[in-house]
Amino acid sequence: MKGIRGFFNVENMVPQSIRCGELPSNREAYRRMSAIAMPSVLEMALMSLISMADTMMVSTIGTEAITAVSLVTQPRLILLCIFYGLNAGVTAIIARRRGEMRRGDANLAMRNSLVVTLLLSIVITVLALWLAEPFMRLAGAKETIEDTLAYFRIIAVALPINALSLCICAAQRGVGNTRLTMYVNVTSNLVNVLFNWLLINGVGPFPRLEIAGAAIATDIGLFVGLILSVISLLPRKRHANFLELAKGDSWKLDRAALSAVARVAKGATVEQVCIRIGFFIYACIIAELGVYVYAAHNIAMQFLNLSFSFGDGIGVAGTALVGQSLGEKRPDLAHMYGTIAQRYALVAALLLATVVITCRGPLVGLYIYSDTANDAYVRQLAMNAMIIVGIMQPFQTSAVVYSGALRGAGDTRYVALAMIFTVVVMRPILSQLAIFVVGDVMGFTEMALLGAWCMATLDMITRMALMRRRYNGGKWHAIKL
Repeated sequence: MKGIRGFFNVENMVPQSIRCGELPSNREAYRRMSAIAMPSVLEMALMSLISMADTMMVSTIGTEAITAVSLVTQPRLILLCIFYGLNAGVTAIIARRRGEMRRGDANLAMRNSLVVTLLLSIVITVLALWLAEPFMRLAGAKETIEDTLAYFRIIAVALPINALSLCICAAQRGVGNTRLTMYVNVTSNLVNVLFNWLLINGVGPFPRLEIAGAAIATDIGLFVGLILSVISLLPRKRHANFLELAKGDSWKLDRAALSAVARVAKGATVEQVCIRIGFFIYACIIAELGVYVYAAHNIAMQFLNLSFSFGDGIGVAGTALVGQSLGEKRPDLAHMYGTIAQRYALVAALLLATVVITCRGPLVGLYIYSDTANDAYVRQLAMNAMIIVGIMQPFQTSAVVYSGALRGAGDTRYVALAMIFTVVVMRPILSQLAIFVVGDVMGFTEMALLGAWCMATLDMITRMALMRRRYNGGKWHAIKL
């Protein structure tokens, strides 16, 4: 018991060599972390659950529908990867300005980021619509090409709406306003689910649009999210929010503000682009195993994404508090909050691993119906993959939280290099090798999917080790933004 208490004691988290002052009490430190982390974790978890419900609704159409919608996931994330990278810069810079109490500079950085986001999103949307068919065929769409194209084109139209909402939420997370982003994103996704129900199968006066209905429902939800995001920035009569849009604000691009965001965003953007390419290649490799194997893979991925959301939510809190603490010239507090986030992540990972492994049968059953084509085959493949999902938990959540702390400090170059090595190089090459050896050479075709998942776990372990080494090294304490 004494060892466990010491593990969670803030006094044991910060080396004496980097202390700049008195540390807060355990209660105060964990309370501050919880105030930001809990809404963020709840937001990410609820969004993942709603996304899973979205897939469940699509699954009522059939296994091929799951595959058609799933094939769009990685291409859509590739379209958004530039904005995820930009938003990493937005969160880090605004968190730093919040710690420095430079409200005007924080708002200027946000407005400039919104302008850049709008311009980029329009260009990317045009390119996405123009190259839709070759892009989807590259993603592995064959038997499902018509449904996949219909879903992708409708989703792509709403890219500017999605990108602007993401940018505003990233700025709000920088000041620690995770309750607001939870409200915005959860409401948006609930609207999506509501219109899924109305449009996929046609309820009441609404037409039965099947996969197209799911895409339209997503666009409606994104639009609602943008409206709520903008409302959060409107001036208040009773008190001033740290981030606000006023009538007389200048929207001209400012070199200094953009330069600060770009210093963080360029590494994060390279990271996101490479990650999405790596995941895209990985998805294409799995898709080559066939429609039913790919459906089983994506059922397991739903739960991996759900578990990832817990680590991501805790990582968001770590990013904000690390950035704010460094802005206050307290690297010791930044180190403390990053370590507290890691402790939260470890507990969450152990709980998630237990649930995923012990309850994998009923969980997979949420996506498989008795009249689903090859239901027993798909069910068994998915259940086998779920065991590996459970094993991955401690490594995944640790890697996510360590990288979140490093991004909060602006150390995005190292994070990008580590992600490129593990996701772009290791995962696709080792997965393809595993599928070839297990499936083609040894003749165990059904085990090929597990081979690919084992290689993904090796990628995750390596990533966690690299991030932990950098975090413990402490070089990120001295980064200036």
